[in-house]
Amino acid sequence: MAELNIFEYKRIIIVGNNGSGKSFLTKELSTITSLPLVHLDVEFWRPNWEKPTKEEWIKQQTELISKEKWIIDGNHSDTMELRAKSADLILFLDINRFICLISVLKRHGKKRSDMPEYLEERLDMEYLRFFKGLWNFPKTRKPIIMDLHKKYPDKAFFVIKSRRKMNTLLNQWRDKKVQNSTTTL
Repeated sequence: MAELNIFEYKRIIIVGNNGSGKSFLTKELSTITSLPLVHLDVEFWRPNWEKPTKEEWIKQQTELISKEKWIIDGNHSDTMELRAKSADLILFLDINRFICLISVLKRHGKKRSDMPEYLEERLDMEYLRFFKGLWNFPKTRKPIIMDLHKKYPDKAFFVIKSRRKMNTLLNQWRDKKVQNSTTTL
């Protein structure tokens, strides 16, 4: 796998299955690169799990991606192409769905920075659909991501297939940041 110089990019989207580590990676990259971070679920969900209209959601994302620099995590497959067209880099976390499932179960009921503070997770039909979406990711949402890669071959596209690889890359990028700051002193 070729080395990825994360510092070359100013507009990054991170996509992958539920529980794949998108929010974790986004927070770490924002710290390493100083790029502003956007969690789509924080922007999307209204009180009582209300959704914006499609028009409101597209307008809100258009405003987000019009900025010069950002890292955005989240799939929201129906509007993913909008973000992909504006991105310099697409990072795809293609993590085993069993690992994703365990991660989602471990975080259930915990407050997270990638979700609005005013929402509480519930064990209801929507949550069961969430699990179904996680399990069916390889057949449903992964093809959407791969189709975007084919449609926009000029976009840098990087696949991370394991948590170990993600941590290795994060350590490399942290080291490079330290090297860069040392050489500029």
